Amino acid sequence: MVVSKTPSINRFLTVNANQITHMSSVDRQIMANAIRILSADAVQQANSGHPGAPMGMADIAEVLWSDFFNHNPADPKWPNRDRFILSNGHGSMLIYSLLHLSGYDVSLDDVKNFRQLHSKTPGHPEYGYTPGIETTTGPLGQGIANAVGMAIAEQKYAAEFNTAEHALVDHFTYVFMGDGCMMEGVSHEACSLAGTLGLGKLVAFWDDNGISIDGEVGGWFTDDTQGRFEAYGWQVIADVDGHDAASISAAVKAARADQRRPTLICCKTVIGKGSPSKEGSESCHGAPLGQDELALVRERLDWSAEPFHVPADVYQAWDAKTAGQTKQAEWQAMFDAYAAAHPDNAKEFERRIQGHLPANWAKDAAKIVADTNTAAATLATRKSSLNALNDFGPLLKELIGGSADLAGSNYTIWSGSEGISRDNKGGNYVYFGVREFAMAAICNGLSLYGGLIPYAGTFLVFSDYMRNGMRMSALMKQPVIYVLTHDSIGLGEDGPTHQPVEHCASLRLIPNMSLWRPCDAVESVVSWKVAIENQSQPSSLVFSRQNLPHQERTDRQIADIERGGYILRDCEGEPSLILIATGSEVALAMDSVSKLEDKGERVRVVSMPCTDLFDAQDAAYKSDVLPLSCERRIALEAGSSDYWYKYVGLRGAVIGMTSFGESAPADQLFVHFGFTVENVVSTAAGLV
Repeated sequence: MVVSKTPSINRFLTVNANQITHMSSVDRQIMANAIRILSADAVQQANSGHPGAPMGMADIAEVLWSDFFNHNPADPKWPNRDRFILSNGHGSMLIYSLLHLSGYDVSLDDVKNFRQLHSKTPGHPEYGYTPGIETTTGPLGQGIANAVGMAIAEQKYAAEFNTAEHALVDHFTYVFMGDGCMMEGVSHEACSLAGTLGLGKLVAFWDDNGISIDGEVGGWFTDDTQGRFEAYGWQVIADVDGHDAASISAAVKAARADQRRPTLICCKTVIGKGSPSKEGSESCHGAPLGQDELALVRERLDWSAEPFHVPADVYQAWDAKTAGQTKQAEWQAMFDAYAAAHPDNAKEFERRIQGHLPANWAKDAAKIVADTNTAAATLATRKSSLNALNDFGPLLKELIGGSADLAGSNYTIWSGSEGISRDNKGGNYVYFGVREFAMAAICNGLSLYGGLIPYAGTFLVFSDYMRNGMRMSALMKQPVIYVLTHDSIGLGEDGPTHQPVEHCASLRLIPNMSLWRPCDAVESVVSWKVAIENQSQPSSLVFSRQNLPHQERTDRQIADIERGGYILRDCEGEPSLILIATGSEVALAMDSVSKLEDKGERVRVVSMPCTDLFDAQDAAYKSDVLPLSCERRIALEAGSSDYWYKYVGLRGAVIGMTSFGESAPADQLFVHFGFTVENVVSTAAGLV
């Protein structure tokens, strides 16, 4: 692709301040100063926070929200709203000020309660706490990656539902990002993909103030950022004065006019703008200005109002409720006309936006599980996962996923997959490339957009690369499905660099993360079913490379898979020994039973594919499966041993991994590390 030289803002600057579309009796500089003062007051009262970014980006925010931003404060979930992401989430008082001033359900008391326990205004923007917050930001770089996901979702919905007469889905995704976001690798990954896909309704504003926590960034950040984004295939608008309304407005208009490419608007700003002693310095980045400096700010900005007092005319100038309700009413009238002309499409749109599964889902999913059990196949669970995708995929138009350049190993491309590209915006499969971290963060954006079920595939060992994105899925309660294959030393010759050891235990420790390690095709399809139905947490589905045998079950046992742990094989009377296993080690446990019985043991085998679901069961069920009367227990998993002592107790044992793996054929490795019937029998003999 041939990319032209970065255009200066002068190329687009054909308006002056009097021609900007904003209409108000209050000067727009006063409106921007309201953000500065409110933000500085809130940080001062909390005695912590980051005043520099809100004060430095106030002018950009005022132009965007006054003249371009399409939203309705009375309905923060209006489907056709523009999305606004503050990727540099430490500057959270910027967005809280915008929400409060424009009329969202964020009161002045909420602003005064900044950074306090259970407030609507936590230290960083958190999804679900505050109306109008589209995603949780703060871990730098992830906000822009979330925005890429939202922009993919917007173009997918538009391609699926829009008609020549009705532009049902037609909005922009706007992102504010700072130098820290630019430095984080996840932003490089995500923005590279955004350019390749031609996400023309994604507009990012770079707050190029040259300052980070450690001071002037010239000592550690000298990238040619403009050239880098041009190389990604973005439109880059350089030399924008981030404190001049005309320059900002012209840049936004140019960005919106080019919908073939995402746009980066490079805004030169002064951090802490308005603070006489601290602007332009790291001293205003992450600490209150102090009462004396706040007094100087008020003097500099000619702001006579007391702390947390916004004049009535400023509130009136900012109020977006009437305009927002009008815009949404116009959209609703269009939707009603669309529904009359295309009733089936309208119902499908509403179903998906509301997050409902298809009406026949429960019946169809139950049949798929039953059919899988009837097939009784011996398969690698990664192949069982593909079979589940092939079965569930045709039922779910909202299913969208991809792999980090490992589709041939993860088996994430199912029979109905259609790649998303610059020329095919309505597909359902994203070729993420080798970008694990961005993949997770983009999937978070797809999920946050609403009405989509995203899945992301890679090797389990590479979950390390995307762990913080997975953590954010859990923190935001987003039901992203992570397809993590090659689950143990069983992948063999690729060796310890590719053999996950600590990864299952590590992911199980993330609050609100559900992890499945199924032992066969039936548990695999159930794990997919439960993950799809789960509306409030992400799921990590961990699958094997090697073939695993089918386990016989009754209908009751199949139903109990969804409880996370269940009795797969029982004995006569009270057990003298309980084997607890997951994944490939369930077969080992079952193979060990006869030898143990020859030694006089009464053996119960418990398959526990999902420990968090088992832990959530009532005490009666858990004690039925793992009775306190039987303290002789062995847990088997080809992963870190330590996690399993919570189930086996002080008198039990764990056959697991206490070191990294080795490079060798899988069957040799299992013998080498003690995953054998002989070792199970020997370990049982050693239990008191």
